[in-house]
Amino acid sequence: MSHMHIEESVRNSLKSYLRDLGASEPDGMYNMVVNVVEKPLLEIVMQHADNNQSKAAQWLGLNRNTLRKKLLEHKLIT
Repeated sequence: MSHMHIEESVRNSLKSYLRDLGASEPDGMYNMVVNVVEKPLLEIVMQHADNNQSKAAQWLGLNRNTLRKKLLEHKLIT
């Protein structure tokens, strides 16, 4: 799957979301999208890194402490 395919999938999902809202106005879309994308991203990267937080942080371009904070926020670690 290419970068453009992921981008197009997100674009199409957002268009559908807004269309499904009808006359209602969206609220908090930025945080909604970030949370919806961030959790599966973290899950998959952690799986591929064999739960090695240092390796996963490097792959994601994050500081290990930042990754740990995000994993805790999404309840992916305790």
